[in-house]
Amino acid sequence: MSHYVGLDVSLKEVSICVVDADGKVLNRASVPTEPDTIADYLAQEAPNTERVVHESGILATWLTRELERRGVPITCIDARMAHKALSARLNKSDKADAEGLAQLARTGWFTKVHIRSEASDRVRALVAARERLIRMRKDIEAHIRGVLKTFGIRMGPVLRAHHRQGFRDQLAEAGGCDPMLGLLAQTMIPIHKTLCASAEALGDELMHIAKQNTLARRLMTVPGVGPLVALNFIATIDDASRFRRSTDVGAFLGLTPRRYQSGEIDRSGRISKCGDAEMRRLLVSAATSLMTQVRRFSPLKSWAIRLSARKGFKKAAVATARKITVILHAIWRDGTEFTWTKEPLT
Repeated sequence: MSHYVGLDVSLKEVSICVVDADGKVLNRASVPTEPDTIADYLAQEAPNTERVVHESGILATWLTRELERRGVPITCIDARMAHKALSARLNKSDKADAEGLAQLARTGWFTKVHIRSEASDRVRALVAARERLIRMRKDIEAHIRGVLKTFGIRMGPVLRAHHRQGFRDQLAEAGGCDPMLGLLAQTMIPIHKTLCASAEALGDELMHIAKQNTLARRLMTVPGVGPLVALNFIATIDDASRFRRSTDVGAFLGLTPRRYQSGEIDRSGRISKCGDAEMRRLLVSAATSLMTQVRRFSPLKSWAIRLSARKGFKKAAVATARKITVILHAIWRDGTEFTWTKEPLT
């Protein structure tokens, strides 16, 4: 007799429900959120387990990897899709959710979530840490700029790396005129300097990783795509074979328009913005760089410029980001590089 198991996971406890092929509940339990404990329980109470499911969440990646190592046939499913089924139940509880997940495991009515490799998550951790440091630096700069404006002091822009030292020099100069501003400068300057140095160190490390990665070097042949975009794309997609068509990657990253169709109504809306927001931001940044900074001609740049003239820059940047996504996946899948031409831009 086959067993199907649902796990409703929280930080401290996991609610487990075991059902048979007919949907009859065989066992229920609540155990600590420890892979060994869960695996031992399933070995004893559900020895013929066909499938175990749990929702995507904060512990999903770790728990899936650990249970797979212990031979548990675990599947992580999309929490948004699972919610639609679980919300139909009259009462909301951990036991009810576990039973609902077990029934989903039995019927197969779920969307499986890909669990990235540990190597991909390590790269993503570095990218996210660098982005967080940059945001913290910008927050401090904005705060200081706003405070000093009340005293009639207008700080210069911080657009390049060499401007950051000038920003600190201006703050130190302002602090010399007022004791309270001096305390502000004494406190903020070391923090700002540390944030700048740490972000640059992570950026250098990511650059080194990209240079050592053959796939990243091939992806960087696409105009507008640098080390950060290439590495984050590799880490986000993780496995190119996940997608049957390169065009599917744009939808996965939320760069395709939503569609609403009912009866005679059929309209397209804004992009869905599902998937990884940081990867989407980096792709739009790459598209913007292609359209405004890359001078060398390519059919991709020509297409983007013509589209910008018809639809406006913002829409063209998003569409170009989607096209860059398709190109990156095709290069990854086919083992090729971006093809440049010498034809002039007209």
